[in-house]
Amino acid sequence: MSPFSLDDEHAYRAWRWQKLAGYPRRLDELQVEVADPTHPSAAEVGAILATVERANLALFRWGRPSSAPPVLATFLGALGLQRLDHNPCAEEDGITALEVRPADDGRTYIPYTNRPLSWHTDGYYNDPARAVRAWALYCVSDAAAGGENEAWDHEVAYIRLRDRNPAWVRALMAPDAMTIPANEHQGAELRPARAGPVFAVDPADGHLQMRYSARARNIVWKDDPDTRAAAQALAGLFSAGDDHMLRFRLGPGEGVVSNNVLHRREGFQDDPAAGRRRLILRARYLDRVGGSPASRTAGPPRRITD
Repeated sequence: MSPFSLDDEHAYRAWRWQKLAGYPRRLDELQVEVADPTHPSAAEVGAILATVERANLALFRWGRPSSAPPVLATFLGALGLQRLDHNPCAEEDGITALEVRPADDGRTYIPYTNRPLSWHTDGYYNDPARAVRAWALYCVSDAAAGGENEAWDHEVAYIRLRDRNPAWVRALMAPDAMTIPANEHQGAELRPARAGPVFAVDPADGHLQMRYSARARNIVWKDDPDTRAAAQALAGLFSAGDDHMLRFRLGPGEGVVSNNVLHRREGFQDDPAAGRRRLILRARYLDRVGGSPASRTAGPPRRITD
């Protein structure tokens, strides 16, 4: 049975103990040095995959920083990430440059401003059949001040909710638990409304997935008592904090790769006169980190669109 089955408490308890007992508690346990991102060694790849296995996240630092998106794609391909999620704001290569943009350039979404980003998983507005399973951020240049990230393993969030009330988890696994309203601009529908679960078990590999945003105006929750209580409980967990939440600030040449864990970003300030403008490369994938052995040698990444 799956540890995420609410009908198998024994499997859940065994998985829960193993998950929490082996969880990293210091940032240096998550950090992996990579000499050459275009040809990462088997030991470097193995260390990243082992870290992600424990925490669904790993930090990395390249010996020679690069601002070239193809270098990032090649590096992530060695980790089994091949199927890029080509969202509308991504560049032609499928990788997105996150930086402060002019208000009139058509990219008015919060990631393209210096405002804080609340707790979310990436691609929560995607069709659940095209779920984002992994993402990576790589810092080309950092801000003059601010811009810290915080991440929380979605499996730990699941544990906290299930331990308090399994009925909340059951409600959040309903196929209509959370609806993202349609995205419309000047009378045109850019994306239809999308309904789906918050927690789901991937039928292909049995891993737990999560889709979530803390932005209240972005979400329509299913109107039943358990779903409303579960949404409030989850928001309360973010407010209360957790000793498994990880806080870090990426500097030039540093990055993070994850199985789409929950994350947020502090606001920041650039200083163009001093040459300090925050530029982050972001890649989203339909694969989990690690993929399959074949995917780690499958050649250049593929772009996936709607």
